[in-house]
Amino acid sequence: MKVAVLFVLGCLVWRGMAKPGFPEQEKNPDFWKEWAQRTLKNALTLQDLNKNIAKNIILFLGDGMGVPTVTAARILKGQMSGLSGEETQLEMDKFPYVALSKTYNTNAQVPDSAGTATAYLCGVKANEGTVGTYNTNAQVPDSAGTATAYLCGVKANEGTVGVSAAAVRSQCNTTRGNEVTSILKWAKDAGKSVGIVTTTRVNHATPSAAYAHCVDRDWYSDAEMPAEALQSGCKDIARQLFENIPDIDVIMGGGRRNMYPRNTPDVEYPGDKKHNGTRKDGRNLVGEWIDRVKDKKGYYVWNKNDLLSLNPNNVDYLLGLFEPSDLTYELERNKETDPSLTEMVDVAIKILRKNERGFYLLVEGGRIDHGHHEGKAKQALHEAVEMDRAITRAGLLTSIYDTLTVVTADHSHVFNFGGYTLRGNSIFGLAPMLSDVDHKPFTSILYGNGPGFKMVNGARENVSTVDYGK
Repeated sequence: MKVAVLFVLGCLVWRGMAKPGFPEQEKNPDFWKEWAQRTLKNALTLQDLNKNIAKNIILFLGDGMGVPTVTAARILKGQMSGLSGEETQLEMDKFPYVALSKTYNTNAQVPDSAGTATAYLCGVKANEGTVGTYNTNAQVPDSAGTATAYLCGVKANEGTVGVSAAAVRSQCNTTRGNEVTSILKWAKDAGKSVGIVTTTRVNHATPSAAYAHCVDRDWYSDAEMPAEALQSGCKDIARQLFENIPDIDVIMGGGRRNMYPRNTPDVEYPGDKKHNGTRKDGRNLVGEWIDRVKDKKGYYVWNKNDLLSLNPNNVDYLLGLFEPSDLTYELERNKETDPSLTEMVDVAIKILRKNERGFYLLVEGGRIDHGHHEGKAKQALHEAVEMDRAITRAGLLTSIYDTLTVVTADHSHVFNFGGYTLRGNSIFGLAPMLSDVDHKPFTSILYGNGPGFKMVNGARENVSTVDYGK
């Protein structure tokens, strides 16, 4: 079974105008009528519901991937193949079930990735793929509170992971007694293999809600924690990754520097001090993990070559940390040394599926969110297209008869369409008219705030004078 859930923070309806040169068949009304009949026929066949009990669950989370991002990524995917783009289908578009969900934290309107993660990772199984995420204290949720919602089924406060709304951000003494468990833990307790794959740090907001109980999403290592919290017994998120659920079968992403003692040179960037280890407690968490699994077919890798050289049939435990912090954007990725999200998902599934009891896998396209935060639409959308490739690969490696695949997001961004752009226009191109207000050109995709929304001397920048295709 496959389910796509779209999170809506608010979006504009984009209407495209066909330009000369669109397929000749589209001029014939019968083309559209026949297409409609095929669509209806396919929908009616869904009455024969898949009533099997899912043995495997894969949750794909596009961080910050709201409806406008999905639309733009769909067009980009088509244009990357030489098409106009609008008629293209993302893999999630092919799923038989689609739903909408509202997102907020308990104390904020817009959720963060951690709070939503708790909700979707812990609530998916119980609700058969239908989720509603928000933080209890927020209209706009962050990824921490939302992660708690979708992974643990409990709405939480902004900036907290794996704890209920009774826990207060950055207040260590509110942690104990307010911990909530995630679907990853439930799956492990049921005898299933479990895995986490992300393009961010493995101790970032979204993945951390699967295993950690922390009142501050920024406590990546003990170096980020206040002395009071350490003295009170609170643990940093990197430490909890290896201690709370010590037998997570597959872990892949970034975050190396939070695993090593302070000032330890990074294996890939030994001359760059900003990538050195950060831990004040002197622990080498990677070394400890290697010692623990050395007799259990466990392997640690930090580059693409070592990852793809593994025979999944001979691997039961895998730790892959490919960057000191987050992985590089897909457009900037060194294809010789850094694995793609699709390659990581491929290896993860091949390892996890060996378990006869099934598996649970969380896959996060986390840098979609980062691209939008930086106002870099090109980076964000290429990240979304790469996640689409990973969804396709996962579908080829599994069966709909025993695998429930859910694709969703935790929140959206102030990113939208405008301007009646012509069909086939570059997704990063200009709209075909000037603004009615300031009579300046504008791109078809727009940011409402942040670096992507720029004012010069109190007026909107003339985007035709800059490289708007970045």
